[in-house]
Amino acid sequence: MVRMPTQPNLFEAEPPQGGDSDPGPAGPRAPAGPPARATPARGSRPLWARLLGRLLRPWISLRIEPQEPASLVDGRPVCYVLEDYGLSNALILDRACHDAGMPAPLRPLPGDPLGRRRAYVALSRRTASSALALATGQAPQRRTHSESLARLLDAHREDPALDVQLVPVSIFVGRSPDKASGWFSVLFSENWAIVGRFRRLLAILLNGRDTLVRFSAPVSIRALLAEDLPPERSVRKLSRLLRTHFNRLREAVIGPDLSTRRLLIDKVLASQPVKDAIADQARRDGTSVEEAWKKAHAMAYEIAADYSHPVVRSASFLLTSVWNRIYRGVLVHHLDHLKAVAPGNEVIYVPSHRSHMDYLLLSYLLYTKGIVPPHIVAGINLNLPVVGSLLRKGGAFFIRRSIRGSALYSAVLAEYVALLIAGGYSIEYFIEGGRSRTGRLLQPKGGMIAMTVRAYLRQLSRPVLFQPVYIGYEKLMEGNSYLDELSGKPKEKESIWALLWGIPKVLRQNYGQVVVNFGEPIALADLLAEHATDWDGKALPDEDKPEWLSRTVDAAAQRIQVNINRAADVNPINLLALALLSTPKHAMGEADLLAQIALSKMLLAEVPYSDRVTVTPHSPEEIVAHGEEIGVLRRIPHPLGDVLSVGDDDAVLLSYFRNNVLHLFTASAWIACCFQHNRRMARDTLLRLGRAVYPFLQGELFLPWDEDGFAGRISRTIEVFVREGLLEQVGEDDGGILARNAGQSDEVFRLRALGHPLQQAFERYYIAISVLAKNGSGTLGAAELEGLCQLAAQRLSLLYAPAAPEFFDRSLFRGFIQKLRELGLVKLDQNGKLVFDQRLEGWAKDAKIILGRELRHTIEKVSPEAVRPDETGSAPPAP
Repeated sequence: MVRMPTQPNLFEAEPPQGGDSDPGPAGPRAPAGPPARATPARGSRPLWARLLGRLLRPWISLRIEPQEPASLVDGRPVCYVLEDYGLSNALILDRACHDAGMPAPLRPLPGDPLGRRRAYVALSRRTASSALALATGQAPQRRTHSESLARLLDAHREDPALDVQLVPVSIFVGRSPDKASGWFSVLFSENWAIVGRFRRLLAILLNGRDTLVRFSAPVSIRALLAEDLPPERSVRKLSRLLRTHFNRLREAVIGPDLSTRRLLIDKVLASQPVKDAIADQARRDGTSVEEAWKKAHAMAYEIAADYSHPVVRSASFLLTSVWNRIYRGVLVHHLDHLKAVAPGNEVIYVPSHRSHMDYLLLSYLLYTKGIVPPHIVAGINLNLPVVGSLLRKGGAFFIRRSIRGSALYSAVLAEYVALLIAGGYSIEYFIEGGRSRTGRLLQPKGGMIAMTVRAYLRQLSRPVLFQPVYIGYEKLMEGNSYLDELSGKPKEKESIWALLWGIPKVLRQNYGQVVVNFGEPIALADLLAEHATDWDGKALPDEDKPEWLSRTVDAAAQRIQVNINRAADVNPINLLALALLSTPKHAMGEADLLAQIALSKMLLAEVPYSDRVTVTPHSPEEIVAHGEEIGVLRRIPHPLGDVLSVGDDDAVLLSYFRNNVLHLFTASAWIACCFQHNRRMARDTLLRLGRAVYPFLQGELFLPWDEDGFAGRISRTIEVFVREGLLEQVGEDDGGILARNAGQSDEVFRLRALGHPLQQAFERYYIAISVLAKNGSGTLGAAELEGLCQLAAQRLSLLYAPAAPEFFDRSLFRGFIQKLRELGLVKLDQNGKLVFDQRLEGWAKDAKIILGRELRHTIEKVSPEAVRPDETGSAPPAP
């Protein structure tokens, strides 16, 4: 939509004294001066301002950003810059400055250089001539610069002692939905249109209590004049900079100016790549171009979102009550970092995917925090009757699970994504491809990343920023269904009836607290500079497929997962799961449980993983009480001390939450594993084995270090273990011997609890080695080995380790086998079979140091052999 000028009116009329026209944002920043704070001008304001301010006060409630805007300015005079003139804007600005302790905008600057008896200007102004030109179809007259800004610049040229700070201020009426006064108010919330007096009056009355006022960093007039530009060029440049600033901020808060779904689909079908794909489809099908065009139109209509701002605001009202009912709070961390870098960038949100709630939570939080919700890539399985339409209007666009074999669909989808990116729409997608059933991050799929990279390379419009997001739950709505799927039951197909029947059950549950952490953003330009050294920086046609493209996509996918894990949150349920699942009966005495929780928190503090990792501030006693409150823990009274435990079903579910944060304890768990079956070990051996096993852990847990970095973390963790008495240093030098206590001391108990989560990973690794060794070199293909490993793991889990749902996850074995191939420990022969040599036997020998003899024997016993075709008369079925 185009911002249409309208007839001036009383409610939005310019306040007395002066005029102006034109737009612009932040150019040269104010030079760093003395840290003096601005002194608010407290003299009497104009009588009309005081009267109208009292009239508006009951209808206006302000949210001011930043919380202390006075810290942005120093002691020099302040002139505010608004995007639009209007009496309501002037009164809101005056109120915000008064509340924030800022200089008053309705009092003149020293010497009144503006000649208007006030200290603010605006960049655009509604005029009668604009409305008349619109009505007659003539082009409205536009001023080439802001007269008030020009006067202010001239005053600085004439008076070298004058030094005014320009502070841009953005005002959004009805932007924040969390306190909205009525359902009807969604129709009168902030958007891109300049509205008339009646609509503005309704917006104030209905949404004024949700007004956002955002102060920005000041612009230095003296820095601009130092460039020694002609007066006309100076004011044009300043106006342009301010206009760009306001547009970027409005786009970040309100979203880009939305075209209709129909117009966007027309653009997709009119693009040259889609036209070519339509022609190819017609040739392949032996039909007319018109028939192929109809097919492409149906595909585009199936994909495209139909974003509706009123629907988004309405949904926010409903979701507010839902979150308050089912969650004990939703915490957000590090969002300010995103707000600082988002303006001017195309933001691609790439969250972890653990629940269907992820879609709703992230969009809701962004909206309530003043950031436009993204367009969300959703699976076509969610395009249910009624629900699908609502999701579309909330910004979802639907894609098929597989697009292979359909060049036309691929072209339509790629063009749609390219148009979104070129238009400045933020996008959200889950690179895992589906929800994690084990609590670990899944291996990423690069399809949507590749489309994003190609869209950027085709039209180098604005920088692309990938924003990783970690979403942590204390309880999952889908927990039971995940267990069913991992145990072999087919995934239930989504249906509208299942959704409706499930709503009452969901609303009766307590799902604890949710934490949303924003990780470190990843600039696509930085990835290209690192991995696309052959790229010349020019736009890349669609038909070009350079070798570095796939390398860049893979690097982006891996770094996203790494940065998601670097923004993890450790909640009470994570800590309870780490402790309780380490015992055979998933039970601990209360004192032991409290001590183990305290040890885990201490390790996170002493050897921090990342500055974006957050840890629950609750004490061990509060964590245990919380676990009882939400029904995770059972307390069994006993005269010798209460015992806290979880049932078998709950234990399997808790393994999901343990796996959420397993990567944070990799170094400590590795050390503990080495002392499960060894009382003594040389420090050098511990580090050597850690380096050898690290590539497998890194590939599975998306760890951020290289082998030297991991060895450094092991060394720092050893020092903590020695200090806490978990290990003893035998010998003086760094290459000495480390020893643990003998027997069943508290220290040994704690070591066992720390090592247990990682122990199961080594068991899976040994399963794969055992199955390979039992079947022999050159016998199994990669897919056959995956299937046999999964069968062996399932049997081992059913017999000995019920709380290990990842044993049922075939993808974990796939990743391990792929890493074996990358390291050259196994290779494919000409028949597609895996061959190996004595190096694999050496790796298996090292594994014996970690795993006990009884466990190795059990794994070797349950490891199956492949059924040969000549033994049954027919080839075995695919695993």
